[in-house]
Amino acid sequence: MKKRSELFFSAVQVPIDAVMVMLAALSAFAIRNIPEILALKPKLYNFPFDSYFKTILIILPFVILVYAMEGLYNLRVTRKFWQEALKVFSATSVFLVIIIVTIFLKREWFSSRFIILSGWILATVYVTTGRYILQKIQKILLEKKGIGMHRLLLIGRNGKIDSILKLIKNNKYLGYRIIGHIETASIRIVRELREKKGVDEIIVCDSSLTDSEQEKLIDYCAINNIAYKFIPTTLQTAKFETGIFNGEPIVEIKHTPLEGWGKILKRTFDIISSIIFIVILAPLMLLVAIIIKIESFFEESKGGPIIYKNERIGSDGKKFNVYKFRYMKWAFCTNPNTPEGRIALAYEKKLIEKLSIKKGPLYKIKNDPRKTRVGAFIERFSIDELPQFFNVLRGDMSMVGPRPHQEREVAKYNEYHRRLLTIKPGVTGMAQVSGRSDLEFEDEYKLDVFYIENWSLWQDIQICLKTLTVLFKKRRN
Repeated sequence: MKKRSELFFSAVQVPIDAVMVMLAALSAFAIRNIPEILALKPKLYNFPFDSYFKTILIILPFVILVYAMEGLYNLRVTRKFWQEALKVFSATSVFLVIIIVTIFLKREWFSSRFIILSGWILATVYVTTGRYILQKIQKILLEKKGIGMHRLLLIGRNGKIDSILKLIKNNKYLGYRIIGHIETASIRIVRELREKKGVDEIIVCDSSLTDSEQEKLIDYCAINNIAYKFIPTTLQTAKFETGIFNGEPIVEIKHTPLEGWGKILKRTFDIISSIIFIVILAPLMLLVAIIIKIESFFEESKGGPIIYKNERIGSDGKKFNVYKFRYMKWAFCTNPNTPEGRIALAYEKKLIEKLSIKKGPLYKIKNDPRKTRVGAFIERFSIDELPQFFNVLRGDMSMVGPRPHQEREVAKYNEYHRRLLTIKPGVTGMAQVSGRSDLEFEDEYKLDVFYIENWSLWQDIQICLKTLTVLFKKRRN
């Protein structure tokens, strides 16, 4: 059942968006005079403000319609701001294309490229800012006053429910207040709790429920306007296809959409996007290479390489070299088969035992003393990983996928972890944009498996875009 506060804020969002788009259009018209004021470049032609204003009034309802079609009027308070900003950018860009096509067909409106482009940028900034302020107000009311809080009933008796219970109790901003936790789906108990405390949502995590019990609970929720959610089993979330075999219905579990045309689409996206990133980032990569080379002359072992090749395990267990800007002193990056390399490897094992902040097969050394000063900076912002776009172009890696691990790490995998080796490793991935290097391995594994099972080209694009925002967040170590 939707809260009145959510309905109110969703309704208010429409006129606020309209005002912000109008302000953006007026600002674009006003700043068109700035080049002329500064004597930089005169306007090629003039058109009356009243005609421009009437055009904006005609356009405005269609902007709001595009926003609505993009899902920008979601009722929930707990949506993430970066998702909101990305949707605003996407919806505004869609409308920009519509405007360009319309003006091409109806040139008597106006043909100022400056107004169109500046209006697009300003509308994105203004609308995003307005939504940010409104969302902050909504979350303050949620956390301080409890306005918009959803009363939640948990049903189940396993570790998943316990983790949800702990998560919600420690994070008020999620918008839930737990009113009860019962082990069985008893309609009588649910009814009593609803009468005493009220129930807005139910989350079920109990695979032992019979079809009859689930049907009764779903019917009760539908009759009483209670949102019904459940945490599915592995089979319930799997992609599958149905067919007939020897006259009998048969179900085939699909491991990943990355088969057939999915694989071709992903490879095409990898080639195009890696070339684009290599061209755009070439000046930055050249600058980093020069700085690393200069710093290497001050190391004890002078003349270390700029690019460090690190052997990793790729799809189907094949070995390949990952390209990285060297961020460690060269003495600690040498071949492990040499005497120097064995000394460096023994030192690394001691650091892992003392300073590793990760559990499971992977390690992550906190405040690693082997880093150079330049290396510490470029590693913090993942600049060291930029040469991996060449790995993508070669076909060793993909733009998006599980991160490639070392052979000694893969050797510590449980059997089910080898699911990560069924597709090409990625420069970025769902696990990286969700927590970068701060996630525990099991959590990272679950996110990567979800990605494998639910791949789509649009999801790859979203993860690449989100990676750009995540890069500027400082890592914990």
